Amino acid sequence: MFKSYYPKASEIERKWFVVDATGQNLGRMATRIAHVLLGKHKPTFTPGVEMGDYVVVVNAGTVAVTGTKTNSRLTTKMYYKHSGYPGGMKSISLRDQLQTRPDRAIRAAVWGMLPHNRMGRSLLKRLKIYAEAEHPHTMQNPEPMAIERN
Repeated sequence: MFKSYYPKASEIERKWFVVDATGQNLGRMATRIAHVLLGKHKPTFTPGVEMGDYVVVVNAGTVAVTGTKTNSRLTTKMYYKHSGYPGGMKSISLRDQLQTRPDRAIRAAVWGMLPHNRMGRSLLKRLKIYAEAEHPHTMQNPEPMAIERN
């Protein structure tokens, strides 16, 4: 009889990875980050178990956006939020979001690739995003994560 492997909390080993977003394509980078946060890069991956690692993104303001009309994409891609009150809809374009709060654009892209439930929210807490090159996680000795540039 074959038994299924189910990892215990003490067996899960978490690493830290650092990603330099300079010139990286936003969608491809977000896909790779979501893959690592979920733990799908590990041979012991089990669905429904938080096996993922920590990811630190630096230089978030210099991320690239590609498409058929890149300049048009920066102005037509909108992020929306609502206060819950009548007339409380706020919107901001991708270009303005990258200039003012670049961490929010990357966080939204990664969140779209994670499960939208309790587990996904806890996985998103392991994502640390910084607009500049400095970050306070040097004591964890993060490894550089390679993302293919196409």
